[in-house]
Amino acid sequence: MPIPNRPLFGPAGNSEEFYAQGYKTVLQAPGWLEGLGLTAYEYQCGHGVRVSEATARAIGAKAAEHGVAVSLHAPYYISLASAEEAKRENSVEYILQSARAVDWLGGDRVVVHPGGLGGLPREQAAALAAQTLRQAQSVLDGEGLSHIRLCPETMGKVNQLGDLDEVLGFCAVDERFLPCIDFGHLNARTLGGVNTREAFAALLDMVADALGEERARRFHMHFSKIEYSKGGEKRHLTFSDELYGPDPAPLMALLAERGCAPVVICESAGTQAADAVTMKALYEQAARQAG
Repeated sequence: MPIPNRPLFGPAGNSEEFYAQGYKTVLQAPGWLEGLGLTAYEYQCGHGVRVSEATARAIGAKAAEHGVAVSLHAPYYISLASAEEAKRENSVEYILQSARAVDWLGGDRVVVHPGGLGGLPREQAAALAAQTLRQAQSVLDGEGLSHIRLCPETMGKVNQLGDLDEVLGFCAVDERFLPCIDFGHLNARTLGGVNTREAFAALLDMVADALGEERARRFHMHFSKIEYSKGGEKRHLTFSDELYGPDPAPLMALLAERGCAPVVICESAGTQAADAVTMKALYEQAARQAG
């Protein structure tokens, strides 16, 4: 995707309103998103990469026509630190399938869930996951997909790999990797600890310190309000929730003040497009105030 100077906002998949308005296929999504003023879309392959090359290229052409940058969410069942070598090899294959698909779509970012601990201590599991990501990037390079950027994601459950330190460690494997920072997940796994301007600022500072200013400006981002319990994430909510958070407003203000230009994907439960519009409006208001 073109390097943005300002954040790009859009939904993960199609919202309930998309279908309520009579739209039926992903081919129609880019035009609908353009009408909402949105400029990003995350194609969902959480249950497997099942899109054909012809369909993906057709969607990509529509996205280019309507000025929508496409990213792709790789399968949820990727397990980078599985104790079973075959499962790690399968995970590399799923990442390769995802990279091919996002390339057909005209995008260049693949979001990857690290998975569980595989019965290993956290430090050992993180090291094995980093090794699997290194192997995946080597396979992508060999397949002519070296321009595809893998985006390891911060996760919402305490017993999963994917706190911010671990994700930044994964991104240290290759300078092309970008962190996918899911602020809802981080808030959930810290039981409400990421829901203030100060907490958001500290996380952004950590990214810049670990990966440098450029990757800190252009990271990949997920945002939604998420219900949590002592184990972390339970379920995604909508922006109408007033109990769990996090609140997007202080984060949008920080992005504007710092000149950050991430791809911002909203993962609200069914209202992801409308809530992406809300985030964009909050950002634009903050940008005007920042001058």
